[in-house]
Amino acid sequence: MALIRYEPWSLVNQLQNEINRLFDPRALGERGEDSAATSDWIPAVDIREEPDRYVLHADVPGVDPKDIEITMENGVLTMQGSRVTESEEERKNYKRVERVRGTFYRRFTLPDTADAEKISARVVNGVLEVSIPKQEPARPRKITVQA
Repeated sequence: MALIRYEPWSLVNQLQNEINRLFDPRALGERGEDSAATSDWIPAVDIREEPDRYVLHADVPGVDPKDIEITMENGVLTMQGSRVTESEEERKNYKRVERVRGTFYRRFTLPDTADAEKISARVVNGVLEVSIPKQEPARPRKITVQA
């Protein structure tokens, strides 16, 4: 018989972390209303700006690349996908489950310099990398007013 160490404060600490995350004003702006309502879990994301592109890294361990969909519409990049849930038969021997399964959904408003036509994505070691090349910003054009 296997012994599992009981940690009485782990559940309380986990609950406190979730409460802190929900009320963190920095996280509210990034998460957005759409992700919380339609996601079973929210992958952590880093966005870096380089001279010629923006790079987005999202933690998606256990997600098959074919189960990830990325779209770009009206300056908004949307990532959605799912981590497959195991069957009841596969889960029956688990004593503890902490990894969340199900769908995720994230949206990011991109700057006008993002080139939507040249976005690429790949998954390496459970990290989704989305490369968003920059394009020249639109220059204002002076229009002559005729009398």
